[in-house]
This record gives sequence, structure tokens and C-alpha cells, in this order.
Amino acid sequence: MKGVKKQHLPTKVCATCGRPFSWRKKWEKVWDEVKYCSDRCRTQRGKSGSV
Repeated sequence: MKGVKKQHLPTKVCATCGRPFSWRKKWEKVWDEVKYCSDRCRTQRGKSGSV
């Protein structure tokens, strides 16, 4: 992803909150496995109700 402008980065939709989020350098090797936009959404995934 080196040399790619921010608006051209891949995006996904968070499985918990439904918000779109963009690729991050720290997710470079595991991007296919990333489902949540944040740690908060990851911990909220099993709980009922809205975030």
C-alpha cells in the first residue's frame, strides 16, 4: 500500500456499528480478517443493543 493516497485506500463496513472504516498500516498483513473498526466494537460484538 506504499504510495497510495488516503482516498484510494480500501474500505470495509464494521460488523458491529455499520460504519465504514479504511485500511490501516497495522492491519496490512491481516486485512482480510479485520471485521471491526475499533476495539470497542470488537468487545461489543456479542452484546445486545446499539453501541
